[in-house]
Amino acid sequence: MGKNPVQKVKLDQIDRRILHDLQADGRMTNVELARRAGISAPPCLRRVRALEATGYIRGYHAELEPKALGFNVSVFAQVGLNSQAELDLEAFEQLVARWPEVRECHMLAGETDFLLKVVARDWDAYQTFLTTKLTPAPNVGHVKSALSIRTSKQIPGVPVTDTGKP
Repeated sequence: MGKNPVQKVKLDQIDRRILHDLQADGRMTNVELARRAGISAPPCLRRVRALEATGYIRGYHAELEPKALGFNVSVFAQVGLNSQAELDLEAFEQLVARWPEVRECHMLAGETDFLLKVVARDWDAYQTFLTTKLTPAPNVGHVKSALSIRTSKQIPGVPVTDTGKP
């Protein structure tokens, strides 16, 4: 995930419909997207490119089934650092960005400095990650792990409507 800020551009109803539809199905053809937005294909493609260029659309990806690929465990690790100086926070973020098993990293306000979503093949693999990478990492003071039992809702993105209101 890049840190490109969104350029402030006024979104109209068509832009919002495009964002809504692409978020629901990133593989939708431009022709179908244009049909749904009520415009022709060339201006639709120009709008999509503009939404990409201004940072509203960060990318496209396939949603994979973790268990089908052997990742049977998801763990949320609450990490407390010894120092919250900006350079130390950034150093931790840069380190975590290199660990493929960490799928999400959120800096939090409060007791926990970071919340990490970590995937692993099994509990033993997570414990190996915990003891060889995360816990001994520079500036890590403590880690609390919570095993995810099941996920009942997981929707990427944000609620987008064509009215501009959530």
